[in-house]
Amino acid sequence: MDWLWFDGKFLGIEWHPWKVLGWVGNAVFSARFFVQWYATERKGRVVVPQAFWWLSLIGSLCLLAYALVYQRDSVFIFAYGFTWIPYIRNLIIHRRTKGGGHCCGRCGFLAEDRAKFCSDCGARLGCGEERQGSGSEQR
Repeated sequence: MDWLWFDGKFLGIEWHPWKVLGWVGNAVFSARFFVQWYATERKGRVVVPQAFWWLSLIGSLCLLAYALVYQRDSVFIFAYGFTWIPYIRNLIIHRRTKGGGHCCGRCGFLAEDRAKFCSDCGARLGCGEERQGSGSEQR
């Protein structure tokens, strides 16, 4: 346990609220990797889920706040100063295109408009599948 505490500091780091925010931002931003990897493995094709963009946005804003207020380093400020623009744009596009598609009769998954099979459970999407409105949720 000596490696956890030395010089009276946990992991040798002087902890304070801004340091915690920087670490949280880093953890949230890094979590995108696992979300995208899981979604791709689950679908068997490259997928970038909405959660990826939310984690990108939240993580980069935390890191920008840390860079602006605590670090005051132009390199870090510039690195996170503009990344929020494509993240928000992708969230807007996702929301705009969310309503189109077919609802799977077996599992309720919202499949792509031209899909013949549900990418979630594999069921055939027949002609009788109803169109989903904008109020539907994709799981």
